[in-house]
Amino acid sequence: MTDIPAADLPPTDTPHTDNPYTDADLDADLRWWAAANYLTVAQIYLQDNVLLREPLTREHIKPRLLGHWGTSPGLSGIYTVLNRVIRETDSEWLYVTGPGHGGPALVANVYLEGTYSEIYPPVSPDARGVRRLCRQFSTPGGIPSHVSVQTPGSIHEGGELGYALVHAAGAAYDHPDLIVACVVGDGEAETGPLSGSWKIPAFLNAARDGAVLPILHLNGAKIASPTVLGRSTDQEVTDYLGGQGWAAIFVEGDDPRKVFTALKAAIDQSYKVIRELQADARANGTTPNTRWPAIVLRTPKGWTGPHVVDGQLVEGTHRAHQVPLSGVRDNPAHLRQLEDWMRSYRPEDVFDENGAVVESITSLAPDGDRRLGSSPFANGGRLLTPLRLPPIARYALDIDNPGATLHETTRVLGEYMRDIYVENTTPDDGGSFRLFCPDETASNRLAAVFDVTDRCWQLPVTEYDDQLSSSGRVMEVLSEHLCQGWLEGYLLTGRHGLFASYEAFAMVSASMVIQHTKWLQHAATLDWREPVASMNILLTSTCWRNDHNGFSHQGPGLIDAVLPLAPDVVRIWLPPDSNSLLSIAEHCFRSRDHVNLLVVDKQPHLQYLTLEEANDQAAAGASIWSWAGTDGDSADDPDIVLVGAGDVPTQEILAAAQILREWVPYLRVRVVNVMDLMALLPPADHPHGMSDDDFVDLFTETGHVVFAFHGYPRAVHQLLHGRPDADRFHVRGFTEQGTTTTPFDMVVLNTMSRYHLVLEALRRSRRVPERGNDLAEYCRRQLARHHEYVREHFEDLPEIRDWTWS
Repeated sequence: MTDIPAADLPPTDTPHTDNPYTDADLDADLRWWAAANYLTVAQIYLQDNVLLREPLTREHIKPRLLGHWGTSPGLSGIYTVLNRVIRETDSEWLYVTGPGHGGPALVANVYLEGTYSEIYPPVSPDARGVRRLCRQFSTPGGIPSHVSVQTPGSIHEGGELGYALVHAAGAAYDHPDLIVACVVGDGEAETGPLSGSWKIPAFLNAARDGAVLPILHLNGAKIASPTVLGRSTDQEVTDYLGGQGWAAIFVEGDDPRKVFTALKAAIDQSYKVIRELQADARANGTTPNTRWPAIVLRTPKGWTGPHVVDGQLVEGTHRAHQVPLSGVRDNPAHLRQLEDWMRSYRPEDVFDENGAVVESITSLAPDGDRRLGSSPFANGGRLLTPLRLPPIARYALDIDNPGATLHETTRVLGEYMRDIYVENTTPDDGGSFRLFCPDETASNRLAAVFDVTDRCWQLPVTEYDDQLSSSGRVMEVLSEHLCQGWLEGYLLTGRHGLFASYEAFAMVSASMVIQHTKWLQHAATLDWREPVASMNILLTSTCWRNDHNGFSHQGPGLIDAVLPLAPDVVRIWLPPDSNSLLSIAEHCFRSRDHVNLLVVDKQPHLQYLTLEEANDQAAAGASIWSWAGTDGDSADDPDIVLVGAGDVPTQEILAAAQILREWVPYLRVRVVNVMDLMALLPPADHPHGMSDDDFVDLFTETGHVVFAFHGYPRAVHQLLHGRPDADRFHVRGFTEQGTTTTPFDMVVLNTMSRYHLVLEALRRSRRVPERGNDLAEYCRRQLARHHEYVREHFEDLPEIRDWTWS
């Protein structure tokens, strides 16, 4: 049964289960839920008397009340029911919580199941541990209020809303037995990325992948107003989800006994349908338009919390979103209401005389790694195996003379990844490597991967389609958010991959890169978080060669976005040619816990380095290209240093060096290429920063440097701060000048052309060279000639268009 129309499912208001609750089991689960709700409220409010063994006083209350109550009881209710389903089915689940504000609820549940104390022994399973659990929440030196990297069982923080479903999908790919229960808050559901994420059924292969079970939690309100889906009818929500490939199952109410009974039936029914879909696909092959179950859960916001506060309705409204009783330290009525609220969960039945959670509650948790907080899928480094990488020498270009031949730089990476697919594909789970790209794999010259796999597609295929199949392993969807988010979920659950994007439009998901970097930064401080494969982002179709698309496609801003982030995490690579790209790519695929930005264009470019030279320079970060300069092996400082960082800037620097060689051959010119941008930083600021001695060896101590850079010039100035006499660096780069024009006109518009670089070198040279004025005049004439020529002929001057190094 791979295609289940909504009409063929049991009615959505009466979900079916073969394992209904007994009264005893329901009573037990409601006790777990009460314990989780109690610990949630205690974390938000209490710094002492956390077991309520004495009357609550002002001194027991934290001075700053932080955290969110509104979504927490719903998240705990789902966690509770999942525990029972996992125990009954002995199945593998991962819990992704879109409402990241529910941090105290997830911490409470992970504590109840015992995982928290195992990972953090000081938060022990006794009165001392409960006190520490409460005092650490949202306090200095403690833990954040979100479901953060510190929370066992989490791969998703949810601070920046919109990515729960996309992370869930990435986690499910190539994990055939895993089910990802993904709670989507109705506030989060209003974001663009989440709205786009419902397309999972078009890409999830029931034969080889796990499953995603969305639980759309409609509690009706966000922080200050209603939500769109919360105020929509059941039919409208059914139609909305149905159009994306989901069959909705509704659970609604405010009576805990009825809601829990219906929720368990809904999850049981969903589990049965998922396993039937997978069994059929694995026996008979996939069928287009598979419809997966999705649960829609309507419960009050702030369920079981204060119903009315100061005469205003709170429960079920936006007023329950954060701290429903905010004046408890100064308002005795609020303090009494808080105590009554907390005692309604009967803490005397939750904790024994030593403050440990009673065994009748803790025994409800699944065993070992089946616990949601202990799942290895939430600590993907436990599942990670190294990629099997073919030797890059197999793809290297032969370079007899530097700068003499043209090649589409990224094409070799496509050939390399083609064979990575081959080496890392297995019959059992499909594989552990995927390429994610917004409909641009062929455009970005990576099409060699289609020699061995197709685009992943679970919808109908026509005879006119290219490279589409249900078994395809190239993930193309026209959304940078989905590509980035799928890869994040894929990496955090123990696999490898690469996200390739047009440079300008990687900015669409720039904040996701930032959030992932923050995650890795904090994960590195936690011994129990095992290293995961690095996030590798290829930026191509770059600003300098998107001359055919124009200004909208010209923007190198992602470099600036990641530059200030955690130095132990971020690497920015600017390979000038194909062999450099191969060397860097191999390093990036082997690396762990990094965000690697590889910036290189897809168009034909001159090739310079042998593979051995590329390996050496990649390791060093930057090097002198002695064959391009005229300073020779002299120990004397050069008159001027020319630096290129990036493929187009490197070409312009080399052309400038050649012009200087021809016109003023006695001028001592040094040419340097920078491949690892972070090498410019001092070692104190970045673990791969260049030592002061190495920096001086490359750039001299006092000589002027003309620097052609791929991105915005300010980025290089930022990196050079603190280096000797940083004002001597004169950086040319992208200055937001662009249009639909010729390749060379782009560098002219941004004053980074070879002629601008020569003029700058003449101004900054240690010596004023003979014939310098003549050369300057020649450069100005050439710029004027270029201006007229491109407007008359619509292409660059022949000596520019056909230029090679000689």
